[in-house]
Amino acid sequence: MATGNPAQLSLRNDVLEFAFPDVSPDAQLRIDFHRTLRIPDDGKDYPLPAGLGAFPLDVVQDYPLPDAWRRRGGVFLPMYGSEALWMQFHGDFPMAIKVAAGKINAVSGKPWSEPLNGEEQDYVVAGTQPWLDGFNAGEGHVRQFVSRPLGEGASVEEQLTGEATWGGLQILVYPLKRERWDAWQEKQRLSRNRYSEIGVSACEPHFQRRSSTSEATAMGLGMGGRIRQVIEKDPWGIDAWDTTRQLRVFVHLLHALDYARFTGRPAPETPVTAKVYAEQGMPWFDWDSGQAGLAPAATFQGIEPVAQVLAQRGVTQMGDDGMPVSDVVQLRGRLREGEW
Repeated sequence: MATGNPAQLSLRNDVLEFAFPDVSPDAQLRIDFHRTLRIPDDGKDYPLPAGLGAFPLDVVQDYPLPDAWRRRGGVFLPMYGSEALWMQFHGDFPMAIKVAAGKINAVSGKPWSEPLNGEEQDYVVAGTQPWLDGFNAGEGHVRQFVSRPLGEGASVEEQLTGEATWGGLQILVYPLKRERWDAWQEKQRLSRNRYSEIGVSACEPHFQRRSSTSEATAMGLGMGGRIRQVIEKDPWGIDAWDTTRQLRVFVHLLHALDYARFTGRPAPETPVTAKVYAEQGMPWFDWDSGQAGLAPAATFQGIEPVAQVLAQRGVTQMGDDGMPVSDVVQLRGRLREGEW
């Protein structure tokens, strides 16, 4: 980051907030992480499952977590084994967002790198892409983000690198160039919402040493079932992004069974099962942008899904034997969660 850049990365009410006030007062992005149904990994395609509440987010430096986590800084959230999540992007101001799981880019399947790749798009665009539920499988599909403890070999990171080093999620955000935003805003004459900021960390992870002998079960993300979700192409073009400004953050995944020990707060309730989801008549969602989306990431083609890795060990995930789909809500400017 250039000296004097007042970019701000904040945490408020379990939501990450990114702000670039020197670009524009409108240059705001919020990202939250939703608990959801782990869809069956049965070879079928499923609509978007509902959001079942946001994961709690906490600042790493506030707790006696492993030293490696504190060196990286950022935030953490609790997940059970074989639990699923999806990310939501809030904000009208366009931002290029790189998302990696265990330092593997979730869009391109390539190892982590900071520069944006315009030839093989390796990012999503806030304002165009409302959600990201998993790894890019192409042809309008993703493979759901599903958590497993590092060391089992089920995460995408472990399968591609042979190592269980990073886990969690890594997020990097670049804003649209100010002149592009001003020109577009003038043309469209749109009114826009504003967000506020508070401070948690800046562009570099905050480092605070605190001795700890406690062990934490770190989680990585592997591939789950197939969800119908288009990863949208960048409508602005690679030259529209201000790569002199950036904000990045680690989102560590702590096993939910360790959450109470480290935070003193009760662990979240166990995830909803496919049976309960169906019995309660919880909805599914469909978002059809009319766009073809990005091509599949070739690197992901050989990845074994979590269910397959566990099956090789004689472990069967409950709910992977299929489930009925009904009450599919067509989304057009509606909330994905809280509609039922």
